[in-house]
Amino acid sequence: MTEIIRSLADLSGRYDAVFCDLWGCLHDGKAAFPAAVAALQTFRKAGGKVVLLTNAPRPKASVVKQLQKLGIPRDAWDIIVTSGDAAQMGMLSGAVGQMVHHIGAPKDEEFFTEFAEDLRDYALTQPVIHRVSMQEAQGIICTGLRDDLTETPDDYRAELLMAKTLDLPMLCANPDIVVDLGDRRLYCAGALAQAYEAMGGTTLYFGKPHPPIYDLARRRLGEAGALSDPQILCIGDGILTDIQGGMGEGLDTLFITGGLEAEQFGPDVEAPQQALLDGWLARKQLSTTFAMGRLR
Repeated sequence: MTEIIRSLADLSGRYDAVFCDLWGCLHDGKAAFPAAVAALQTFRKAGGKVVLLTNAPRPKASVVKQLQKLGIPRDAWDIIVTSGDAAQMGMLSGAVGQMVHHIGAPKDEEFFTEFAEDLRDYALTQPVIHRVSMQEAQGIICTGLRDDLTETPDDYRAELLMAKTLDLPMLCANPDIVVDLGDRRLYCAGALAQAYEAMGGTTLYFGKPHPPIYDLARRRLGEAGALSDPQILCIGDGILTDIQGGMGEGLDTLFITGGLEAEQFGPDVEAPQQALLDGWLARKQLSTTFAMGRLR
């Protein structure tokens, strides 16, 4: 049975590092969650390493800028690893060819131009990636919807059918299906990839819950001077991304019930009900080591 805890401090001394999700755990896209920030600061003061592990399709530097705008202080984290970073590695390796068609918003342009420090040298050794029309492409890079405030996956049906006709593989830079921006629920790149798979299209994923992002996170954690075999706790509100991903890596997990699935566990977001949580997890045929309402 999942243990419901009151705060991250309840687990003090048990973990050397946390892989913590951002959206839904540390902020809602509009504002930071002060209690969550404080919890990570306290974990670091006790000697733990905080890796912010996010399915954002943009490179690390872009996420750092977003955190600064949200007022999340630098002492709340040690390392940032993004789905965009891991997907860039796949792109540079030629996973969907050198001639690619981009589906995504203008805010995602940095995916093609900005690389984290440990990817820059590698980028210089690989063939140049060219962005072209779908008819000229060898594959698709999907970072999200072009306008996630107004569009849904249905708006892309004809475009995806054309891609399937051309037998183009899709590299999905963000496996998330939806995200909550304040009180609005928006579709992510994962929703388009899911629709493409339903048509019979080939999709490649590099973010949570898939191994590439965890491999990159472990590598960066090692470079930051972590123990050779650290005890890691995965924290997140995405049961099919954060929690399933952590389970797949053999890591303990902390499910934040007050995020995407907040309505499932009772009227008090801060206090999930054990029976409702256990029943919901059983229906999902998944488990989590720990749970709490909101990260604190």
